[in-house]
Amino acid sequence: MCGIVGYIGKNKANQILINGLLKLEYRGYDSAGIAVIEDKNIICKKDIGRVSNLYKLEGINDLTGTIGIAHTRWATHGKPSKINAHPHLDAFNTFAVVHNGIIENYNELKEDLISKGYKFYTQTDSEVIPNLISYYYKEEKDLLKAVNRACKDLKGSYAIEVISKEEPDKIVVARKDSPMVIGIADDEKFIASDIPAVLEYTKDFYLLADGQFVELTRDSIKFYDENLNEVENKIETIEWSETASSKCGYEDYMLKEIYEQPKAIRETIGSRLNENEKCQFDDIEIDKEYLKSITQIRIVACGTAMYAGLVAKNTFEKLLSINTEVEVASEFRYRDPLIDQRTLAIFVSQSGETADTIAALKLAKKKGCKTISISNVLGSSITREADYTIYTHAGPEIAVASTKAYTSQVVLLELLAIYFAEVLEKDSEEVKTLKRDILELPKKVEDTFKVADEIKELAKQIYEQKDVFFIGRGIDYTTTREAALKLKEISYIHADAYQAGELKHGPIALIENGITVIGIISDKKLLKKSVSNLQEVITRGANVVVVTDKNLSKYNFKKVIKVPETNRLISPILTVIPLQLLAYYVAKEKKLDVDKPRNLAKSVTVE
Repeated sequence: MCGIVGYIGKNKANQILINGLLKLEYRGYDSAGIAVIEDKNIICKKDIGRVSNLYKLEGINDLTGTIGIAHTRWATHGKPSKINAHPHLDAFNTFAVVHNGIIENYNELKEDLISKGYKFYTQTDSEVIPNLISYYYKEEKDLLKAVNRACKDLKGSYAIEVISKEEPDKIVVARKDSPMVIGIADDEKFIASDIPAVLEYTKDFYLLADGQFVELTRDSIKFYDENLNEVENKIETIEWSETASSKCGYEDYMLKEIYEQPKAIRETIGSRLNENEKCQFDDIEIDKEYLKSITQIRIVACGTAMYAGLVAKNTFEKLLSINTEVEVASEFRYRDPLIDQRTLAIFVSQSGETADTIAALKLAKKKGCKTISISNVLGSSITREADYTIYTHAGPEIAVASTKAYTSQVVLLELLAIYFAEVLEKDSEEVKTLKRDILELPKKVEDTFKVADEIKELAKQIYEQKDVFFIGRGIDYTTTREAALKLKEISYIHADAYQAGELKHGPIALIENGITVIGIISDKKLLKKSVSNLQEVITRGANVVVVTDKNLSKYNFKKVIKVPETNRLISPILTVIPLQLLAYYVAKEKKLDVDKPRNLAKSVTVE
């Protein structure tokens, strides 16, 4: 849920570490710190609040050490405070550790270490790790072996970096269920929980496997399995440019990423789809016999990724005539779902590190399902677990609130549905039409941005409101849920989404004079019904805004946001964009931190 950076090389570590943390601010955090080996001692500097606060700490700019570790913390155990911030040291100031993840048995470990004479100073679960390492080092006299033994005692998830004044020219790294990469450039090595942290220094990375340990010195890098057998690890070259993870003149990452959606969609379509050829997915091998044998498809994800699945559900069922259900991963994993070898399970995660989604995938595999993962991050944990992986090509998404990753996920799921339909030889006119419409999407997304000035003015009218409601029917209801989530995430306005046809069954009681209700209408079969539902709230005093691709001039709505018309099955890609912009501009009117909303993190690597 937080960010890790590490460095070992020839240059001063302090600036490289802080710079890396600044690149990881999008992950969400409440405190930050670094630890550097300085004259064979560990110097630790940390503080509550933003990474930039580290520059104000006495002596931090005078550090000359060339080995160090760094961290941004998002509180899980213990309130945000300077003492609870990482890095954590053992009771004897000999070992320093930064940790992502959660140690579930930390209370038992802590009590045992206290009985052995160790003192604890924080409320965190992470503090047990350096003390465990200290305890085992007394016997092993070897940092790698001590870290390995300590990790065998840990229950939960972790990505850790360890330095010690006992072995001052070394960093030891370990990971289990939390992401970690190691970049290399000449005689320098960079460690990070996410690639953008160190992308300016290298494009060559080792992507660590679950259960791996790494020992880094200035001259070498060695990889080990959980039993410390040395293993090989291959270098991956990441083609993201550094400018792709910078603001490129935009005021915020979120705004940049909203406007990158035409490019992200084009890249996701790539060579997979051509109008007069069959859809291509070289990364999966699923034949007609298998697809005819399955009785259901499950799409499992969390948050925005789950809403992408809900959009695609309509297409899977329409084109394939296979029952398709979309489930929240955090519920799926605990309810013993009725799935088996006749279930195709698709798991969607932008980061590929969403803990609940990974756990749900593992459960599906145990029950015999064939599994497909969809991710935006090469080599992420979810891609290692699934039978097959397909990637969106949205590029790095820095803002916590997902925009381009969401629309890219929808597009990729739509392409997957088309691919399956063609494997099943359901080559209908509907499939051909959808293919043409998807190829036209990037241009139509660009055209949708023409409403930006209207949205800015609308934001000025509603930013002081306490409640905003979104309503829609059919596939439009899915978009209302994603739109409400965006507004909640970054503006902190209470926003709810309702099925328009259900208003009379309770929610209409919430409508009062002056409240804003935003309706979405893109399905012509439901147009009259949707208009009728909007009239119901207007008569009760609501200010109604309609986002639509239809001509509604005869209905005399006061405010209509018009988007280009497209295929009903992919209309949510266009209708959501004005509402992404609305959330952004409302937050800007409120002078909030758009890219790093409170209490949220980009990669949810814990339950």
